[in-house]
Amino acid sequence: MDDLFSFSLYQLLVYFHLLLFVLWLGADVGVFMLGQHFRKRKKYELPQRIILLQLLVNLDMVPRTAWALMVPITITMVDMGDYWNIPDIALAVSWAVGGLWLWLVWDAHLHDQTERAARNRKIESVLKIALTIFYLGLGTISLITGEPLFLTWLALKALMFGLIFAAAIMIDIVFKPVGSQLTKLINDGSCDETELPLLRTMNRTRIWVWVVYALLLATAFLGNVKPI
Repeated sequence: MDDLFSFSLYQLLVYFHLLLFVLWLGADVGVFMLGQHFRKRKKYELPQRIILLQLLVNLDMVPRTAWALMVPITITMVDMGDYWNIPDIALAVSWAVGGLWLWLVWDAHLHDQTERAARNRKIESVLKIALTIFYLGLGTISLITGEPLFLTWLALKALMFGLIFAAAIMIDIVFKPVGSQLTKLINDGSCDETELPLLRTMNRTRIWVWVVYALLLATAFLGNVKPI
């Protein structure tokens, strides 16, 4: 009976890591599908489409939460799996960063359309750029020198995680005009003048969404199969 419930903290972290991946990708697909239906102006009335958009925004908090928690979880897993001996202070910093990011995301969501939310999102943008540089640098240096991540698959995984950050930043940049375009759509009603610019922005954003999906699947493959 004792063996049945005997597991290490590392195994528990692996479980949560997989759970976060499932929540991230699964919920993000739901966000994508809601966005697809929002585009169907001939099938839904504008008030119905706005409801779909509200659902999209709320569901999007699931992958955003998973993404923030991935940072301290993965750093801690690397340390506990003896892939990289990380100082305790660095581990504490990773959890502080993850906690700060999580707070910024949820506080901005709960205070949307306010100066407080705008401030939080600016801080979050800086944080994501810093993490992009960190993971890209970690993966690249490890691939070239074999340190600090001595396993090729793990170094590639770190590099791809950095690329996920970069692609997600591109989503934010490309998607930025949606706010004003959506306001114009609500104020002026549905017509080619209000719909087509919004549709073009959403189409450009979808390209980077697909990039994120491809990188997530590739990262999961490396972590589970460990081919190299």
